[in-house]
Amino acid sequence: MDLQVINQDLLNSIIDKAKSSHRLRMNYNLHSDLSDKCQRLLNAMEPGTIMPIHHHKVAEVYILLQGRIRVMTYDEKGNEISSVILDPKEGNYGIQIPENTWHSLEVCESGSVIFEVKEGPYIPHEIGGMLNIEK
Repeated sequence: MDLQVINQDLLNSIIDKAKSSHRLRMNYNLHSDLSDKCQRLLNAMEPGTIMPIHHHKVAEVYILLQGRIRVMTYDEKGNEISSVILDPKEGNYGIQIPENTWHSLEVCESGSVIFEVKEGPYIPHEIGGMLNIEK
């Protein structure tokens, strides 16, 4: 078993891939398989990436390792009901999003990276759905 060190070199590598991706984000899976019971990944994101309003049937945790993001939640009609700025420099490090909560995020600073955890196996999130919206 190899240890996976999460350091600045790894973050920089993922950030570089995010910057050159048409989606302006890049995942780096720490879990070995999409069927794993615990999905763990780093997600590097750049301003301008599109994160559609979506939800999961399980809770999800974001820990912001660097950068600045805004996490928004929505009601079933697509109205924003809450907004939280995550910024380690200001002491806001992460957020737990309850199961079945419609949410999205906005990247406020280049080089933003979150550590994301949710129960597996991987199931594609529901986008829009009854909201019928894309953000």
